[in-house]
Amino acid sequence: MKQIEKLSENEHFTAINLGNLDDLMSYSLIHPVNKNLLEGKVFLKEATHATGTEISFNSLAPHAGQPYFHIHRKNEETYIIIKGYGFFQVDEECFEIKEGSVIRVAPKGNRGISNASDGIMIYMVVQSKENSLEEYTTADGERRPFEPKW
Repeated sequence: MKQIEKLSENEHFTAINLGNLDDLMSYSLIHPVNKNLLEGKVFLKEATHATGTEISFNSLAPHAGQPYFHIHRKNEETYIIIKGYGFFQVDEECFEIKEGSVIRVAPKGNRGISNASDGIMIYMVVQSKENSLEEYTTADGERRPFEPKW
């Protein structure tokens, strides 16, 4: 089982490296609820000490589907397809997805994903509490004078 590499950390940040995304299938974990082995999935909340989001990188083998549909109690999810193509279903609606597709699903949306390609599908999921984002992009930022070290 592949391990996340920690690059650097202090009180204001944690930097990690997952390695080449084509090697995502080397990651595995035991699902905390159903205790099944999940291959090709890595969660980042604990590794990065995140407090507002859970991010995962995921992979699906060629011509395979996620082995379950699911909902959430409080969190919406945004799926970002990085590589491959296939289908995404929310409730009764099923549609094609491909590299560059982005899908936001409300907590109660019953969701599932499948890979129709001949290669591994790679996708990222960002999970956060629905309606929790109060300020975003430029409204939450403040430019500061700082000397870069690169």
